Amino acid sequence: MLDLTADVRDLTAHLVDIESVSGEEKPLADAIEQALRGLAHLTVLRDGDAVVARTDLGRGRRVVIAGHIDTVPTADNVPSHVADGRLYGCGTSDMKSGVAVQLKLAATVTEPVHDLTFVFYDCEEVEAERNGLRRLAARHPDWLRGDFAVLMEPTGGQIEGGCQGTMRVEVTARGVRAHSARSWMGHNAIHEAGRILDVLRAYTPRRPEVDGLRFHEGLNAVGVTGGVAGNVIPDTCVVTVNYRFAPDHTPASAEAHLRELFEGFDVRVTDVAAPARPGLDHPAAAAFVATVGGGRARAKLGWTDVARMAELGIPAVNYGPGEPTLAHTRDESVSLEEIVTAERRMVAWLTGAA
Repeated sequence: MLDLTADVRDLTAHLVDIESVSGEEKPLADAIEQALRGLAHLTVLRDGDAVVARTDLGRGRRVVIAGHIDTVPTADNVPSHVADGRLYGCGTSDMKSGVAVQLKLAATVTEPVHDLTFVFYDCEEVEAERNGLRRLAARHPDWLRGDFAVLMEPTGGQIEGGCQGTMRVEVTARGVRAHSARSWMGHNAIHEAGRILDVLRAYTPRRPEVDGLRFHEGLNAVGVTGGVAGNVIPDTCVVTVNYRFAPDHTPASAEAHLRELFEGFDVRVTDVAAPARPGLDHPAAAAFVATVGGGRARAKLGWTDVARMAELGIPAVNYGPGEPTLAHTRDESVSLEEIVTAERRMVAWLTGAA
C-alpha cells in the first residue's frame, strides 16, 4: 500500500520497487487507485491501468498534471537503493520521481488556486497505439479537459517546451535469391543494404530553432533483419530507421523527407508520433515558465505526451525531477534533492505562493 503522507523521496523509492514494465502496470495502478480513493477532495476514475483523479472546486481554470507509470524493462536495477544523495533504480528518473511528486500534490494541495486533474497512465514507453493517454483521449476526452497541462517528465528540474516527433520506418533492400555456391547467379540484398547505411552515415541532423528554442534531430538505424539460411544468398534485407524530427515538421513532411533520402528503396512507416511546438507564448505557459522556471526554458529533444495534449488543444510543458540523459540506462538515478525541489516549486505554484 502506498503511504501518501510519506516523504516524497521515500514515496519515489516505493514506486520504483513496484515493477511496472510497459504492459505490466496493474499492481502499481491498483496501488495508486487505492491510495487516491482515500482522499475525500478527489474524484477518482479508472480505465484499464490508467487512473485519473480530479478536484471540482469551481475554479476559473483547470490544470492537468500527468505522468506515465510504466518503465522500460528492468536491468537488474530493482529494488532501488540510495548512494551519495541519489536514488538508483529502474524508473527513478523516467519517471517515478515525477509520479511521486504528482501523488504528493494530489494528497496535500487541497485548496489549489486552479482545479486540478491528475493523470497516471500506462504504456508510454512503447508504440503509440498502446499509449494510455491516447486511449483516454479516445474514450474519455472529458476526463482530460483542461486549460493548461504539465507533463512531469524528467527535465533536470528545467522547463522544456514542446517535443520532437518520432517516426520508425522499415527501409527494404531487395536482391535475387540464389545458392551461395553460385552466388553470381543472384544478388545479395544484405550487401545492397550497405547503400542504406551509407545514407545514414553521411546524414547531418538538422538543428532548427522553433519558437525561440533550439531542437536537434536524429536519424539512426535501430535494427537490421535479413538472411534465409547459411547457404542461401538473401533476396531481402530490412533496415529499421528511427527519425526524431523537430516540431517544424509534420508527420507527413517527415515521411516525405525519408522517402526522398531513401529513394530507390521500399519505405514503410511502422510507427509515428507527432511533435508539438513549444507554445510558450500562451499566457498559462508563460506564467508557469516565469514562476516555476525563473523565466528559462529549453527544447524537449525526446517525444512526450505534450504532443497528445496539443492534439486536444491544451497548451502543455514538460517539467519534472530526473535527468533525461539517464533515462533507460542500467545506472538510472535521480537526485533526492531535485525531487524535493520539484515538489516545493509545484506546491508554491498551485497554492499561489510563488
